[in-house]
Amino acid sequence: MKKLEGRVALITGAGSGIGRGIARAFAKEGAKLVLTGRSRDRLDPAAEETKGLGAEVLVHPADVTDASQVEGLFAAATERFGRLDLLVNNAGAFNGGPLDTLSIEDWDHVIAVNLRAPFLCTRAALQIMRPQGIGRIINIGSISAQRVRENSAPYSTSKHGLWGLTQVTALEGREYGVTCCCLHPGNTLVERRQDSGSAWDDEPMMTTDELAEVALTMAALPPHVEMLEAIVLPAKQLYVGRG
Repeated sequence: MKKLEGRVALITGAGSGIGRGIARAFAKEGAKLVLTGRSRDRLDPAAEETKGLGAEVLVHPADVTDASQVEGLFAAATERFGRLDLLVNNAGAFNGGPLDTLSIEDWDHVIAVNLRAPFLCTRAALQIMRPQGIGRIINIGSISAQRVRENSAPYSTSKHGLWGLTQVTALEGREYGVTCCCLHPGNTLVERRQDSGSAWDDEPMMTTDELAEVALTMAALPPHVEMLEAIVLPAKQLYVGRG
């Protein structure tokens, strides 16, 4: 039997990068998938890829910073599959710059995508999972929550906040059989890095599929076992003591 056979997983930001890698890993292990993101042009190829791996897939484009769209997303998921076992809060934004010139618009955008959206999706998921008596939420954080870099104020702040949300969710969910994990990736070779030309992108990298193996491990744990936090990064990436 496959590790996620029959389980229903909703993945945000599923059209590319880490989200698409996690969708592939879950599909290979028998999960039914709800793939969401703002761009159907990205979601449709991801859906075809995971269907090719044997998954039953619902594509539902949504802006997960918008409360009404999140409500519609989770309603569609339960209408199609009747339950929800896994939520992966993966959608992310990366705008940054020096604090003294950082625009309010960039700050608000990153906080909305990286923190407001996981709150909205977590709230909706708990309303389904608590009555079920089972469920797991996986938040995709970042090592930037713990080891910051210059010009990353909104990103680092939002990911630090996501770790706080993870702990509160785990605390409030445990009475109802709902667990919550936070996966902190280091340098991961997503499309954004391939196209940016940044000096940071010469650093050691891991693939999205390598990172997705850890998300799969979290998802496949027995329901009474919690992996509250995991830090995964290339072995040669500067992290401990990087300043």
